[in-house]
Amino acid sequence: MGGLIAAKLIQAGYQVKALARGQTLSAVRQGGLTLEQAGQQIKLPLKVSDQARELGQHDLVIVAVKAPALPHLAEAIAQLRADSGVVLTAMNGVPWWFFQGFGGPCSDLRLRSVDPDAALDRAIPRDALLGSVLHMSASTPSPGHVLHAMGTRVIFGEPQGGASQRLDEVCGLFRSAGFAAEASLRIQDDIWFKLWGNMTMNPVSAITGATIDKMLGDPEVNRFCVSVMQEAKVIGERFGCLIQQSPEQRNAVTKQLGAFKTSMLQDVEAMRPVELDALLTVVQEIAKHLGMDTPWISALLGLCRLRMQGLGLYPN
Repeated sequence: MGGLIAAKLIQAGYQVKALARGQTLSAVRQGGLTLEQAGQQIKLPLKVSDQARELGQHDLVIVAVKAPALPHLAEAIAQLRADSGVVLTAMNGVPWWFFQGFGGPCSDLRLRSVDPDAALDRAIPRDALLGSVLHMSASTPSPGHVLHAMGTRVIFGEPQGGASQRLDEVCGLFRSAGFAAEASLRIQDDIWFKLWGNMTMNPVSAITGATIDKMLGDPEVNRFCVSVMQEAKVIGERFGCLIQQSPEQRNAVTKQLGAFKTSMLQDVEAMRPVELDALLTVVQEIAKHLGMDTPWISALLGLCRLRMQGLGLYPN
């Protein structure tokens, strides 16, 4: 996602720099960033570094890393942000700031599963944050090479809710780069709704190695996912994020993706750490705070955690 956003912003004429590591850093330094879409490839110049201070300070810092890496980058994000700069989270799962100023029974709940030492909360001012939900798919066939598969929709929102000038400006920025950008008056609703599908499809695919069509085409697996989603739906209702669909309706829509590999399955195949905590552990944490029992969510979490630990992709 980070590579796709960077590529489209560069194409639109914006000045873009990126924090990168390992093979991605080397590949982009040597040959630029490659964007592949609609059967065509284009190479784009992109200044990269693994040292935040070398990149300077910016009006907009887009955080699109996988969730397990995020707490370790808190200081780097702070260094990249100008004094009045915005930090936009563009990631899967529940972000650490989800309940900041949200109100209700989870008001200002600190989510230890995604920010265990409060490093992010300390490093990034609350008034600098902007949230987003990405409804698109991309992969990295090789370091520095982004393959855009489908979708351009992005939803943006203020963590405190409502409209703002900067929200309008970020929407306009992304629209000018070819994204279908829209503003949400309560981004938590959009985050929770996307999570509602990801929290089953991603972990189940990581355990089984199956694509969307196979998982939802199996009646028993589909029924298991429905049970997990029903628990999560009730949790959302308890703290204030209501979902109008039934799990069965959502799965019918998801099934239309066909033989689609989830992002977590792609991570498993590439032997990268999985973002299990932001998709599932955090839901269990919220439920515990609310005093709710979650046998189905806990079963899926335990199974996936054990499998990922066996592969060395999740800490013991």
